[in-house]
Amino acid sequence: MAEIAMQFDIAAPRDVVLAALNTHDGLTGWWTTEVDRDEGDVLLFDFPGVPEPFRLRRERADRDRVVWTNVGTFPPHWAGTWISWELADQPGDPGRTRLLFRHGGWQPGTEEGVPMVAGTWAELIVRLKDYAQSGKVQPYFVKAPEHTA
Repeated sequence: MAEIAMQFDIAAPRDVVLAALNTHDGLTGWWTTEVDRDEGDVLLFDFPGVPEPFRLRRERADRDRVVWTNVGTFPPHWAGTWISWELADQPGDPGRTRLLFRHGGWQPGTEEGVPMVAGTWAELIVRLKDYAQSGKVQPYFVKAPEHTA
């Protein structure tokens, strides 16, 4: 079964990286301007041009790991997938974070989309790294405001 995995070193403490992965302001700082919360721990991520938000249930969020499970029907090729962010102090420098990202659980027949998803995650993680290091808000996806007549 396919799995996307990437490791990055971030020049920011673990608590800063955790906040970027586990708070509204953090997630809107690097990923998408449209983050909401459904009942319980289901996070709704909305993107330009998609028919409905991605629904990711937060399974765990602490200094060591953040884990989300896709619980929505969109996008269909994400059905049954999970996303894990493992956080550790960078060896020799506890003021820096080593981040291991994994996106797995791809179902048979969906693997052809994995390279495109991996490329998008790589770009997103660069944004996450920049946001955690600088605090500069630069979401990758920006949903335009709806116009009213």
